[in-house]
Amino acid sequence: MKCAAHPGVETNLRCGKCGKPICPKCMVQTPVGARCPKCARLYKLPTYRVSTLYYLRAVGTALGMALITGVLWGFVNRFIPFFYLNLLIGAGIGYVIGEVTGLAVNRKRGRGLAAVAGMSVIISYLVSIFLPSIILYGLSHMLLGLPYGVFHIILDLVSVALGVFMAVTRMR
Repeated sequence: MKCAAHPGVETNLRCGKCGKPICPKCMVQTPVGARCPKCARLYKLPTYRVSTLYYLRAVGTALGMALITGVLWGFVNRFIPFFYLNLLIGAGIGYVIGEVTGLAVNRKRGRGLAAVAGMSVIISYLVSIFLPSIILYGLSHMLLGLPYGVFHIILDLVSVALGVFMAVTRMR
C-alpha cells in the first residue's frame, strides 16, 4: 500500500480516524493513535492566533502607553533624582505596558506582540530622556546640560532591560 501524501513510499500504517494510508513522515502521533495531518488538525491555540487587526491594536496601544509612561518617567527622574528608583520605574513601566497592551488585544500572546511591547518600553525610555528636557528647559539646555556619567548610563540601560523583560514576559 502507498502513502496518500507520498505516493513513492510503501506503508502499512493507516489513519486511525479516516483510514487513509500514511507514512511515518506525515504521521501525527496523537493521544488516541496515529492520524493523518488533516485529521490531527494541527492548529495553533486561539490565544496564539493573532490577526493583523490585533497587531494594529497592539501597536497603537503600545505607542500611546510609551508616550504617556515616557513623559511620566522623565518627570519623575527630573524631580526625584534617586538613582535606584530608575530600576523600579523601568520594571513598572514594562509591566504596565505589557498588561495594557495585553488587555487591548484580548489577552492574545505571541512573539510579535512581545516584540511590540518590548519596543514600546525602549520608545518610552527615549521619550523620558528627550521630551521633559524640551518642555522644561528647551532644546538648547538639553544639548548643553551636564553629561551623564558612566554609572547613570549603565543604570539606565539596566532599567530599560528590566522594563523590556517585564513587557515581553507579559506578552509571551
